[in-house]
Amino acid sequence: MYRLGFLACITSLLVSLLLFTPETASHPHVFIVTRYTLVFDKEGLAGIRVNWQFDKYFSAMISGDYDSDHNGVIDPEENQQIEKEAFQNLEDYGFFTFIKIDKKPFEIKIVRDFLASLDEDELIYEFFIPCQVSAAPFYKEIRIAAYDPSYYTAVYFAENNALSLEEEDEIEYKSRIAENKEETYYYGMVHPWELTFCFRSKSQS
Repeated sequence: MYRLGFLACITSLLVSLLLFTPETASHPHVFIVTRYTLVFDKEGLAGIRVNWQFDKYFSAMISGDYDSDHNGVIDPEENQQIEKEAFQNLEDYGFFTFIKIDKKPFEIKIVRDFLASLDEDELIYEFFIPCQVSAAPFYKEIRIAAYDPSYYTAVYFAENNALSLEEEDEIEYKSRIAENKEETYYYGMVHPWELTFCFRSKSQS
C-alpha cells in the first residue's frame, strides 16, 4: 500500500512537471497604462517624461499602505516613501522603459522628478528620464519599448494621447506605435510594443 501511494505521488509530480511551462509560471498581476511626453530644448531632445496610470487594485494597495492620513492626497513625505519603497526597486527592470537611439540601447542612469498622486482613487506615477539627443538635418530615431521583463506587470500604451511633445517648434517629426515582431521577452513568448519617434531640425533641414 505504501509503495503504491509513493508511486502515485511520484507520477503526479512528474505529470505536474511535464505540464509546467514558463507561461503558467507567471502572468500579469499589475496593469499600467503609459503615456510619454518628449521634452525638447534648443539642442534637441532633452528627455522623456513618463506617466503611468495603475489599475484600481494596485492603486488601492499603495493608497492603503502609504496614504497614512487617508485624505486621498499623496503629500511630499508620503511621496518620498513611495519613491523609496515602491518605485526605486524598478531600476532592476529598467523602469519598464527600454530606449534605443538609432538602434543602439540607451542606458537609463538617472530618473528624477518622481511624483505619485491619486486621481479619483487611481494611482499615477510621473517621472523624468534625461535623454539628450542633439537635433540634426537628418532624421534621428528614438524607440521606446514599454514592458516588464518578468511579465509580472503588463504595460500598455494609452489608446488616446499616448505621445505628447514639449518645446518642439524647431523640429519636424513622425511617429508610430506598433508591436515589434523582431524582439521578444519573457522566455521568447511576448513581443514588446514600442513607440518609434523620428525627428530632425527644421532650421538645418
